[in-house]
Amino acid sequence: MAKILLGFIIVLAAIAVATMAEGRDKDREDMIRECKKYEMFPATPKIDPSPACCAVWKRADIPCLCKRMTKEVEKEWCMEKVIYVAKYCGKPFNPGYKCGSYTVPPVVQ
Repeated sequence: MAKILLGFIIVLAAIAVATMAEGRDKDREDMIRECKKYEMFPATPKIDPSPACCAVWKRADIPCLCKRMTKEVEKEWCMEKVIYVAKYCGKPFNPGYKCGSYTVPPVVQ
């Protein structure tokens, strides 16, 4: 009985890990599809994102996406615009937060 229960727990854990990975991939794909045009270089102009982009921002696992932010990705995505979009969409980064190699600067009043 204990072996069956242990096997069941292992299967549930594997399903949970697979589901989390799918969620991260979906967040990344949705972010690319809905928000990339608002977050690409050049740094100006900053354009208000669409409601669809904001919906992605509000539900995405941002810490997970930031962990996957590589130097190569940072060459395409303007982090100043990413910060702008996040704030516009109501999910701002805290000063000092690290996303990839980028550190969110302090707010200047």
